[in-house]
Amino acid sequence: MLTLFDSHCHVQFPQYKDDFAKVLARMQELQMGAIVVGTDLATSKAGVELAEKYDFLWASVGLHPNDNKGELFDEKAFEDLAKNPKVVAVGECGLDYFRSGGTDEEKQIQKERFEKQIALAERLKKALIIHCRNAHDDCSSILQNTRIEVPVVMHFFTATAEVAQKYLDLGCYLSFPGPITYTDMYDDSIRITPMDKILAETDAPFAAPTPYRGKRNEPSYVAEVVKKIAAVKNISSKETASQITLNSQRVFGLR
Repeated sequence: MLTLFDSHCHVQFPQYKDDFAKVLARMQELQMGAIVVGTDLATSKAGVELAEKYDFLWASVGLHPNDNKGELFDEKAFEDLAKNPKVVAVGECGLDYFRSGGTDEEKQIQKERFEKQIALAERLKKALIIHCRNAHDDCSSILQNTRIEVPVVMHFFTATAEVAQKYLDLGCYLSFPGPITYTDMYDDSIRITPMDKILAETDAPFAAPTPYRGKRNEPSYVAEVVKKIAAVKNISSKETASQITLNSQRVFGLR
């Protein structure tokens, strides 16, 4: 039985090549599960391989808006990969105007990639994991104008309560990451999000929570994210972890 869940990690990345078994052992000690998220075709395939090997890991396959700008979205390759029963989501996909320079041409390419991946998630009835940075107006507009019936997860949610409410009104889940432990800046967003709409993530190996800030992140550190959510919500960490695990299982169809 799972008691903790990391909705977004990249343990297939090279940062884990030296101590991967120890990272997994720490996860197992906490009886936790995790979604291993791809950012391009190669990392998506690697994530699926791990999910097939370990029963507490599942995979999401997708093409990040600008991590690998040279890669075109190979619809057939991603669809074939996504049909694997251990693949429970499409993504991470979405819009990132922070790193793109924000040219109209670049934005249009990102929107087209995003819309294709939304269609894939809908077709295969898999959850959708969205990466959105400096693009909330366009992202929410696309979601509003597209009939999406699968669960939608806003990954690495660190935006205002106003933006949070916009996504909640669209039926999205908000996945809170390590940086919520650095500051009280995101407390209002956590406060207004109903407990049954909250997920927790590490985005490991990036953005480790306090007290590990500045170090390589790993899935077991999601416990610190849960503690912060619990403190803001004024409920116990155990109850928070239990509800977030339940939410994750529902979103990704794990039960």
